[in-house]
Amino acid sequence: MTIEERKYSEGHLWVMIEGRTAKLGLTDYLQHELGMLVFAELPRTGERLVAGEPFGSVESVKSVSELDSPVSGKIVAVNPAVAENPALVNLDPNQAWLVQVELEAPEETEALWEEERYKALFPDQDELPDPEE
Repeated sequence: MTIEERKYSEGHLWVMIEGRTAKLGLTDYLQHELGMLVFAELPRTGERLVAGEPFGSVESVKSVSELDSPVSGKIVAVNPAVAENPALVNLDPNQAWLVQVELEAPEETEALWEEERYKALFPDQDELPDPEE
């Protein structure tokens, strides 16, 4: 799985499209803004997601944030490691996916942002200038 193959939503989720399925995860930008994650409320396998509607939430030491789905479809897998230990997202947001979805309308992914556009607006936190410099 490479970062270059991903698309991004305005809600700061990355979408890794693999044929008719997609994995969803939090971007580095969002995990940094939220701080250390302590709880994740994720849907169950078999539930249906609707693009633009909430499908779960994450709680950090700072706040609780709803997650809006960038795609529609049926949940075919939930990452058990992240469900058990949401802080894994903070350690490696590019690998710690939340759910895998069987896409109902693959054309919805065309509205997602390419990496260049997303990173121009919201750079990875490790690429931001150090305010101390």
